[in-house]
Amino acid sequence: MTEAKKNQHEGQEQDKTSKALFNMMMSGGKAPTESKTVDSETLVSQTQDRLWRALKRRFQYDVSLKPGQEYLLNHVSSKIPLVIVYADLVGSTNMSMTLPADKLTTIIRAFTYEMSQVIYNHEGYVLKYVGDAVIAFFPASYNKLLACDRAVQCAKSMLTVVKNGINPILNQYDYPELTVKLGMDEGENVIVQYGHDRSSQIDILGYCMNIAAKITSLTGPNKISIGEDVYKMLHPLIRAKFKEMKLNAEEWKYTDRQTGKLYKVYMSSDAGK
Repeated sequence: MTEAKKNQHEGQEQDKTSKALFNMMMSGGKAPTESKTVDSETLVSQTQDRLWRALKRRFQYDVSLKPGQEYLLNHVSSKIPLVIVYADLVGSTNMSMTLPADKLTTIIRAFTYEMSQVIYNHEGYVLKYVGDAVIAFFPASYNKLLACDRAVQCAKSMLTVVKNGINPILNQYDYPELTVKLGMDEGENVIVQYGHDRSSQIDILGYCMNIAAKITSLTGPNKISIGEDVYKMLHPLIRAKFKEMKLNAEEWKYTDRQTGKLYKVYMSSDAGK
């Protein structure tokens, strides 16, 4: 790509961001409102009730990927913008070596189910479960500002549910406390269906997926890390809660897909408090 084309593209991206921020300011400078209010206290209360009953063998978790698969079915073989979120349970390898199988199973089931409920309450979708991680996505075609804000608010709610919902109940039953780390990025992704049948598994492929996974691996316990593309879309009040991570080219090899410069990553300064 020539220098002139790079400058032209950067100008177009700045125009898009400026227009989005202008629309935000015209709405009074308020953060984009969600179509439904997410009450963290209610989420915590519901989580505690389900977990308490699960530990008493009176409740069985039943997770489903159907909502996310149905959404993606409408976009198979196309490329769409999404915010990708990874929620990774910290220390599960150690738990697998020290806990009885039934206790570990209960923890994993509770974690994946409760994180999924938070995602759905923030109008996101669960893509899949990979070991002890939950991978989710937020459609960004209609409003990237709203999608990025929702994803970050969702991540904060996840930390709250783990800290105030799950851990107090686990403490009562001599289970180890859980910690989670969250990473996310935004970008265009290809929607792939592995078979021709409508019921065949659908997955997401893209540079953004890879970056989100790597960002998560760099994240500390009870923290949220976001890629630069998410950071630029956040409302200023939310953005102020994040600080740039100091990364060098040896530990972080991902570059901005347009400029070729090192892609910046930001970590929350107050998550989990």
